[in-house]
Amino acid sequence: MRMKTGTCSLPLLLALSAASSIPAPARADAPAAAAAAAASAGMVSGEVRKVDRDAGKLTIRHGPLASLNMPPMTMVFRVRDAALLAQLKRGDRIRFVADRVDGAFTVTRLEADE
Repeated sequence: MRMKTGTCSLPLLLALSAASSIPAPARADAPAAAAAAAASAGMVSGEVRKVDRDAGKLTIRHGPLASLNMPPMTMVFRVRDAALLAQLKRGDRIRFVADRVDGAFTVTRLEADE
């Protein structure tokens, strides 16, 4: 029996194609790691310079805010949730997300920077 070179059977091609599309087994901690990465995506480091609880504002010395096309500086932000101000004091290191809300620069998410 003579074999042809350069040809392959259709069933073999289909089997190889199916095997190559099988995803790798997921790690047990993958969902937690993905959630942590998503949560910290877009967060910027900063230092609290002033807390104005009455006005619901926070002065932050921060790094570049890529989402707002803003260089590092110190500026005043409104805070979406004034309850966040209760636990902050001057000198605290934070990570935050800011956005323009109703025309004002506003901290929309905040966490302690460890």
